Amino acid sequence: MAHPVNQTRDDRKSRPEHSGEGKLGATIVAFALMIILFAGSIYSLTFFERTNVWPFAVCLVLFFLAFWIPQTILGRSDTGYRMAKGDRKA
Repeated sequence: MAHPVNQTRDDRKSRPEHSGEGKLGATIVAFALMIILFAGSIYSLTFFERTNVWPFAVCLVLFFLAFWIPQTILGRSDTGYRMAKGDRKA
């Protein structure tokens, strides 16, 4: 087994879990903001014309932010390699 059954209460608190770690309100707000950025990027394409490329540039920036923010700033990409090694300081 990956985790021993006879673990103490303190041992369970120090071990990272993947379920129930985040706060629901903050997760919903972050999700809503990223969906708004993504929808804004799609909506900006409605103003696109061949003579005016700025709506396409806005689309690219909003689309990039909608995926980059959750993966780098909100995610744990900077500590994933330490957690995989078993370092609990992450």
